[in-house]
Amino acid sequence: MATRQNKVKSTNDIELKDRLVAVNRVTKVTKGGRTFSFSAIVVVGNEDGIVGYGLGKAGEVAAAIAKATESAKKNLIRVPVLNGTIPHEQSAKFAGADVFIKPATTGTGVVAGGAMRAVLESVGITDVLAKSKGASNPHNLVKATFIALSELRDARQVAQNRGVSLDTVFNG
Repeated sequence: MATRQNKVKSTNDIELKDRLVAVNRVTKVTKGGRTFSFSAIVVVGNEDGIVGYGLGKAGEVAAAIAKATESAKKNLIRVPVLNGTIPHEQSAKFAGADVFIKPATTGTGVVAGGAMRAVLESVGITDVLAKSKGASNPHNLVKATFIALSELRDARQVAQNRGVSLDTVFNG
């Protein structure tokens, strides 16, 4: 499991845009009958390297979305974005969802489906190739995509972790 060293400290000065990924009607069976409520998953991001996701559940759709948005703002991570793409290939797995993301050249666009597309666009990635294998459950896809994004490192982070210069990372 990835360690999230790149958590965002405060959200006061960040302008976040939210995207609704999925809404499900869920049922709780009680002695008195069925109780219906709604579950929502929302992705928020500033389209400049900061993104978060959240889950919310309530009796009304609007309330579930509001709860999910508040939860997402508490779960932000910073992702290295270089010239509109990611620094290197990365794959990750969460439950049945297995995702693979790969950098792409300028002009390629976001080649990803559904839940992964929402996450990648919220980060601010404009050119990427992405593939989801296994389950297509939006909750697990979003979580697997977040694991993959949180494991990305740019050259500066690698140099800092190794205690060497940027030139040493690239040349030897």
